[in-house]
Amino acid sequence: MGQLGLGLAALGRPEYINIRTQKNIDKSEAAFKRNAINVLDEAYKLGIRFMDTAPSYGKGEAFLKQWNDLRRHKDVSLSTKWGYTYVANWELGYKGAHEVKEHSLEKLLEQWELSKSLLPNLKVYQVHSATIESGILENTKVLEKLFEIKNKTGLKIGLTVSGKDQEIVLKKALEIVYNERELFDVYQVTYNILEQSTYQTLKHLKKAGKFLIIKEAMANGRLFLPSKAYNILENLAQKYKVGADAIALRFCLDAIDSDIVLSGAADTRQLKENLKALRFNLTADEIDLLKSCKIASEQYWKQRSQLDWD
Repeated sequence: MGQLGLGLAALGRPEYINIRTQKNIDKSEAAFKRNAINVLDEAYKLGIRFMDTAPSYGKGEAFLKQWNDLRRHKDVSLSTKWGYTYVANWELGYKGAHEVKEHSLEKLLEQWELSKSLLPNLKVYQVHSATIESGILENTKVLEKLFEIKNKTGLKIGLTVSGKDQEIVLKKALEIVYNERELFDVYQVTYNILEQSTYQTLKHLKKAGKFLIIKEAMANGRLFLPSKAYNILENLAQKYKVGADAIALRFCLDAIDSDIVLSGAADTRQLKENLKALRFNLTADEIDLLKSCKIASEQYWKQRSQLDWD
């Protein structure tokens, strides 16, 4: 049965691709650090044992390391990534891309040197946003290094995917084999009520014994804009006496046999609301009703690309 994990994308940097409902928050680095530690503590207290971050999440990886070093919990599983660099440098209203992708061997070596400090609680190491265009799945030197890291550390090697070509990347990644062993054990995929294009592939991955992580379960906040999907979410939320966010997360737990569905909570209040998703199960009819809200993958990713860093 799937569990909720905590993603640090919104905890480690002052601006994020999202539709924020809470305005006028303190966006200083010190305030974000305090908040991140508080959310991590609350997550652990409430039973969450899987935390996911990345170097491009601003200070997200550093905050997770500080928390990990302070608390020294033995039963947490940490996950991080490589391939993106945060370049906004905490500058509010930064013009241009806040993070830059580079799937080179040099970038892997650079970021691995810092990320490995999360060992031994580090359990998953992922390629951040693998695409066909980046050439990552054909870069022999990089793939060999990932396999070396896997063999030396026992880490599960994974990749995250985004964009309209998610399914193509997933299928290609499955074909990568060294010494009769598949390289990738973990697949982190964008899946939610609006974006369901990878459904059949995810079922195949699970059947093949892969570890599935679902991200962006709330479509960066777009699920809560006026729409058919939101009306259905609100009706179900009233039935189960939870927020619409819990329904969106429960959908990802029930519709896909995922191992982890990430909460992207930005504070402890949101986290507690998200965790109400574990109090109930959706019926088959309700899952089908929510599935009827899906939109074309190209439309979904076009809309996402138009979101501002907020």
